[in-house]
Amino acid sequence: MEDSSERDSKGSSCDKIDSAENSSKSLDEATSTTEEQQQNTTTNTNKTCGSQTLSGEEAKAAEASSTSTTTTNFTEETKASVPRPLKSRMPNIKVFSGSSHPDLAQRIVDRLGHDLGKVVTKKFSNLETCVEIGESVRGEDVYIVQSGSGEINDNLMELLIMINACKIASASRVTAVIPCFPYARQDKKDKVKSGDDKLAKLMKSNEWKFRADHYVPEYTSRAPISAKLVANMLSVAGADHIITMDLHASQIQGFFDIPVDNLYAEPAVLKWIRENITDWRNAIIVSPDAGGAKRVTSIADRLNVEFALIHKERKKANEVASMVLVGDVKDRVAILVDDMADTCGTIVHAADKLVEAGATKVYAILTHGIFSGPAIQRINGACFEAVVVTNTIPQDEHMLNCPKIQCIDVSMMFAEAVRRTHNGESVSYLFSNVPY
Repeated sequence: MEDSSERDSKGSSCDKIDSAENSSKSLDEATSTTEEQQQNTTTNTNKTCGSQTLSGEEAKAAEASSTSTTTTNFTEETKASVPRPLKSRMPNIKVFSGSSHPDLAQRIVDRLGHDLGKVVTKKFSNLETCVEIGESVRGEDVYIVQSGSGEINDNLMELLIMINACKIASASRVTAVIPCFPYARQDKKDKVKSGDDKLAKLMKSNEWKFRADHYVPEYTSRAPISAKLVANMLSVAGADHIITMDLHASQIQGFFDIPVDNLYAEPAVLKWIRENITDWRNAIIVSPDAGGAKRVTSIADRLNVEFALIHKERKKANEVASMVLVGDVKDRVAILVDDMADTCGTIVHAADKLVEAGATKVYAILTHGIFSGPAIQRINGACFEAVVVTNTIPQDEHMLNCPKIQCIDVSMMFAEAVRRTHNGESVSYLFSNVPY
């Protein structure tokens, strides 16, 4: 019995020893398996990074690079999937010409490097004006060139119709380029000169009538302010902006509720004086009326010369009753400067007055040369060396009939104003400089 118990105890101890050995073997096998897996991982990392063996830091860097590449790809895919905002398109310039001054409009577009827009203007048998815009203006920056000359009423109506046609065709902005503003001289009411008796006497005479050149008789206090009416019509037609030159009265800009750029011919006038009058340093700038005193003083200051003034009184429209010269013009070149000349009665009388006062030469420089009625005949018979006007109004026919008339081209000023307006730049540079 004892022998059998001893045998059992020995057998159990041997089993314990075998199980301990087996567990140690399995632990060794698991450890070796883990080492093999780590070696395989390192091998794969080495294959990814290259055939060279990498250190621990290099392996971490390779893993970070792989992660960043994945993130970059994800970011690019995300950006591609997000819709991008549409870019706002800059509207193009479209320049159209009315029938009043196509030559000036062509000079403007030539300066801008564009072509004139297609437009057809015609009249029906009952003389109604019809305008057809021949190309799309949707979303475009439209400029319409129409001067207040020739058949003024028809040209004004044509301009209003063109503005409205472009506006209802979804133009982004419509700018009216009006070199010579129509009805500019009817900018205020005139007071009765010397009581109701004189007014009643005048009304009974045949002289009481409105003139064809838009000048209201000075004796009436019930005259219309037609310049304000024209401003209202342009705004109602759809004009967003007005570009003009040398308004007869600067306060006409206040008649508008839209932006108005009133350009000045003064820089071009100064340039012409310096280039064409040899003894301009001995000149004197003369205003033919009190209303132009500010204009001539500005020119005289920039030329560093003196100025004079002629005070005039009218007995009725286009007829001057008397003139008084204020200033010394003896032995000097007199340069008459005014914003416009219609029948030229004023400047011819002024020239005679200057010659009587001792002026050696007389020049006349005008922004708007209307030259209606007997104007050309008066200029031909006057003592002018030259009558210089700008091309805000067509002058080809006038220059053929009168060799004394010379023309200054101001198309570059309008073209530059259009360009600066379109690009959102300041226009004030043109107030004192001529663009080249």
